[in-house]
Amino acid sequence: MKIRNHRLCDDSGAALDYRKSPNQSAGAITPEYLVVHYTAGDSAAESIRWLMDSRARASAHLVIGRDGGVTQLVAFNRKAWHAGASQWDGRLGVNGFSVGIELDNAGRLEGAPGNWRTWKGSPVDDADVVVLPHEFDGKERGWQRYDPRQIKAAIEVSTLLVNKYGLKGVVGHEDISPGRKWDPGPAFPMPSFRSAVTGRAEDEPHAYETTTALNIRSGPGASFDKLPASPLPLGTKLRVLSTSGLWLEVDVLDTVGSDMDVTGWVHGRHVRRI
Repeated sequence: MKIRNHRLCDDSGAALDYRKSPNQSAGAITPEYLVVHYTAGDSAAESIRWLMDSRARASAHLVIGRDGGVTQLVAFNRKAWHAGASQWDGRLGVNGFSVGIELDNAGRLEGAPGNWRTWKGSPVDDADVVVLPHEFDGKERGWQRYDPRQIKAAIEVSTLLVNKYGLKGVVGHEDISPGRKWDPGPAFPMPSFRSAVTGRAEDEPHAYETTTALNIRSGPGASFDKLPASPLPLGTKLRVLSTSGLWLEVDVLDTVGSDMDVTGWVHGRHVRRI
């Protein structure tokens, strides 16, 4: 794939699946960030129909199906209506400087093993469910898994976008609208996805820092005990040792209090590479 005139094309230059949504603003934007969402719908086709409906008052630049199919609804230099009330990097209105990608995924589920349901009441097979806590409240819930074909397509397209527009970073809807939105949720492998689309080798060492005062725990989840060094101060330097979903096992490079040798687990949403 390639990007030509702010549209996805195949290698020959022929436009890929494009359906112009009426839900977009006039005038051009300069994309600076990529925002990842889940649709919370039952299928990509259903979500595309809704985002093409003027009553929705919502859209995204791309919708990626569970089978990896990609549909573009808004040109990448136009403002899609995907972020809503949002802020990032000290700026309000993230729609004005971002590309939004919707992944076909039901997101947060109701029920229990053997009886998982979407918020609409549609059944979800146990094999498509992972039970994980969300950083917002630490409560374990069922979440629909992302299909590997979908993740592969999202990485390919996102890498193109990062390289074409020189995007500064990749964030989730929950990052720019914390508390109001929960997508793409803990089932989405944000740390590895972010590394893949920015072109960093998996085995390349990186330094990170905390972006807020951040608890460090004995294991990969909010249910694990906080370590005595919690909370790590804003700007604490870290080295990532391993990952488990959205959680990062880290070696704390700074001295915290009087402790010079701290290792533990932190949530990947609240660290950034430096």
